[in-house]
Amino acid sequence: MNPAGKPGKSGSLMPVEVALARLLEMADASRIVDRERLSLAQVQGRVLADDLVSTLDLPPWPNSAMDGYALRLADWTGEPLVVSQKIFAGQAPDPLQPGTCARIFTGAPVPAGADCVEMQENAEVQADERVRFTETMTAGQNIRPQGQETTVGELILPAGTRLGPIEQGLAASLGRAELDVIRKVRVAVLSTGDELIEPGQPLGPGQIYNSNRVLLCSWLQRLGCEVIDAGILPDDLITTRARLGELKDVDLILSTGGVSVGEADFLGIALREEGELTLWKLAIKPGKPLTFGHFRGVPVIGLPGNPASTLVTFALLTRPYLLRRQGVKDVEPLTVQVQAGFDWPKAGNRREYLRGRLEHGRAIIYKNQSSGVLRSAAWADGLVEVLEDRTLVAGDSVYFIPLSEVLG
Repeated sequence: MNPAGKPGKSGSLMPVEVALARLLEMADASRIVDRERLSLAQVQGRVLADDLVSTLDLPPWPNSAMDGYALRLADWTGEPLVVSQKIFAGQAPDPLQPGTCARIFTGAPVPAGADCVEMQENAEVQADERVRFTETMTAGQNIRPQGQETTVGELILPAGTRLGPIEQGLAASLGRAELDVIRKVRVAVLSTGDELIEPGQPLGPGQIYNSNRVLLCSWLQRLGCEVIDAGILPDDLITTRARLGELKDVDLILSTGGVSVGEADFLGIALREEGELTLWKLAIKPGKPLTFGHFRGVPVIGLPGNPASTLVTFALLTRPYLLRRQGVKDVEPLTVQVQAGFDWPKAGNRREYLRGRLEHGRAIIYKNQSSGVLRSAAWADGLVEVLEDRTLVAGDSVYFIPLSEVLG
């Protein structure tokens, strides 16, 4: 988000950078420290609890980077050399006999006494099975030295690293079958509003299907969270208080809807009466009525109810908060600078995140940017950031956040 980090003019609304910094500060103050030990096959998407330090050199011994012949360069005078042994990967070679070469294959240990490997393409096997080398060679060529990748005691992955296939493979290369990871964040998801009904049920007058619940539960699972589905809250203050009070053993209550300044803002009322309201009303579009607070000590994030607003505020604010709770340091998504493929003639006082995609290196945007249109995000492959108080013409520079950066 806006690498320049310059909040625009937005009156009493809180700039996005300030809101994110406040959320991360509160996440740092309530880091999850509980851990569990899991097999490598189970740690995909989890957060490393301790530094991963190498307990061996990689490779453990010099090995050949090529199929070819290992020799001592001082023994080569231009005349063919006798092959004294054949070395495959996984074998322990004998020391190289003086004045000979060894047939060697990729990954095999280089025999003691050899200081060069020549690729087989530059070697000719004579009728008497001696080998003639056709190119000039240098000491150390095509040999991977011991410890080229890692050495004993070297920090490989710091605590707080999110583990993916590459990190899992790296741990396996060090012989680790298990890793200690931070336990999953427990997130209770609830929706608010009498108008909501779950998919599969017939719609009544004034009702709409609850898309945010499915969106958020699926997203949270991709982030490695433990999800507690707390259902739909009716527009009733007593029920809201009671349902929130039941959610004691969670790390975060995540709600959608009911966070505006209207008469039906029962979540906000409950937070003000029995907790605290730390953040609300952000200079972001879509998504201005985001709420952060605590209910009886449990953190609560209230996302706006419109689907596109839910998506944007979860991606840019809630996701970083959840990752930081687990100790992840770098939580903001990769942002790339591209050319706008559209005009934006009217400046706004809030930072806008337009659903868009890249075509021929330019960002284009969906025709309908309403906060109620989730289809815009399905069409898009990223968010186009338009800073406060700025107009655009096609060809101007904008920042683009790929959805692939925030969905997992």
